[in-house]
Amino acid sequence: MYKVFVNDKPIIFTTSIKNEADFPVYIYKNTIIEELIYKLKVGKFEGVYLYSNNLAEVWLEFKEKFKVIVAGGGLVLNESNEVLFIYRGSKWDLPKGRIEEGEGIEETAIREVEEECGIENLTIQRKLIDTYHLFMMDNEYRLKETHWYLMHSDYKGELIPQLEEGITEVTFKNEKETEEALTNSYANIQLVYNSYLNG
Repeated sequence: MYKVFVNDKPIIFTTSIKNEADFPVYIYKNTIIEELIYKLKVGKFEGVYLYSNNLAEVWLEFKEKFKVIVAGGGLVLNESNEVLFIYRGSKWDLPKGRIEEGEGIEETAIREVEEECGIENLTIQRKLIDTYHLFMMDNEYRLKETHWYLMHSDYKGELIPQLEEGITEVTFKNEKETEEALTNSYANIQLVYNSYLNG
């Protein structure tokens, strides 16, 4: 199963006719994707299922419709198992950013977390998940594919938000504070956190 978010509303690619959410179901091969995206964007649906009996083939076909922007990011834990958050655009988020030429994706993830948060001593523990969302750029939709990693740092210095990226705050949050932050975040970030919790 794949989930692609449009304004935090999911397009769920599935091979199952059993659907947990009460979203309309579309057959992929009979669907005009652009119309579906528009309906999600204007709030006609809270989410949709796209059914196909060949998920791998359909997913590749869907991705070919868009320019894909690859990014890497991290869910960073400190020695107290608190989660590192950034505050940008009036929402809590996890640090992430686009891959640069010649970089490996793990390299990207570490570099972006360091740049956005002013943190050091990062180590990758394991891969978490990949998330997807559509956004407008130059009057067309792009598909952002973010590779997420569980990271650890014993850094004790000052955290410095990357202001030029619109980040105004960087902080570690305990479990209760994390749950609260996630109520003012993005659906993809909840998926990343769930992936961490589910080990």
